[in-house]
Amino acid sequence: MLILAKAVLAMMIGFIMAVIFGLILIPLLKRFNVSQRVSIFLEKKHKKKEGTPTMGGLIFIVPTLLTIILLLIMGKIEFSENLFIVLFVFVSYATLGFIDDYLIIKRKNNKGLTEIQKLFGQLLIALVFFFIFMKSGNEPIVDIHTLNIKIDLGWFYGIFLLFVLVASSNAVNITDGLDGLAGGLSAIAFLAFGLISWNARWTLGYEDIAIFCFVLVGSLFGFLVYNSHPAKVFMGDTGSLSLGATLASVAILTNHEITLIVVAGVFVVETLVCIIQMLSLRYRGKKVFLMTPLHHHFEKLGWAESDIVKMFWVIGLILSMMAIAFGVWI
Repeated sequence: MLILAKAVLAMMIGFIMAVIFGLILIPLLKRFNVSQRVSIFLEKKHKKKEGTPTMGGLIFIVPTLLTIILLLIMGKIEFSENLFIVLFVFVSYATLGFIDDYLIIKRKNNKGLTEIQKLFGQLLIALVFFFIFMKSGNEPIVDIHTLNIKIDLGWFYGIFLLFVLVASSNAVNITDGLDGLAGGLSAIAFLAFGLISWNARWTLGYEDIAIFCFVLVGSLFGFLVYNSHPAKVFMGDTGSLSLGATLASVAILTNHEITLIVVAGVFVVETLVCIIQMLSLRYRGKKVFLMTPLHHHFEKLGWAESDIVKMFWVIGLILSMMAIAFGVWI
């Protein structure tokens, strides 16, 4: 019962702080005209979202950080190198996304950081991750428990870290296109990894990483109060890049990289659809989907935005339940 009590308390604190912080932040974003610019390729019904405040990822980022710091000061959780890695990735990718959002707003177009600049920033983050990871006594091994496979990557593990962080952060970023979609799916994914982390006893600070996940879940629920349809604020790259990379870091530290593919199944499919569309247009000159990412394909088919979001949430929940059963119970 202790894990249940701690999880519920952590989510409650995160939720309350996020709701309160949202009441403060959203008026400030409106005051300074920190607004979203909608792509010209989206349907007309998306045009009414033009001017909606962005950088709303701060609504779950700041409360989560403050809560974790408070719990550390109170001695409710213990500091470890692995917890620091998770927090470092969380803050670093949020900062990278914040800079991207800021440049887009300043330039009044959809051009923020270049792909090279983003990749360079992500490379630096991965290098710091790898350095702390190795210094804290972790081994550069990809461990697939179910198949009893262990692959020692040595220094190539740094490249593996970069790939997983970049892939996961961009996958969430691609999925962030409808009200509540990425936020809801991320809450489900972090809830799953909170439970999985609590069972990863071989990981230094596994309980504290789990508490972080539960606090973030609560903060995401608080964010959804303002982001669910019709959205009063969008998370922006500030939130989406941070969520994806942090989810990847938790999966890596708990040796559940394969489980991540299942938990983040909707994010993975959204990304694969974009890749398939791009390759088809390049080599065949034809579209496979009406529009990418996949959620926009369903919009083109006439689905209501809220129906698409609910369907994707349900799929994400089913995949996460399967991953929890497989990674914790079976």
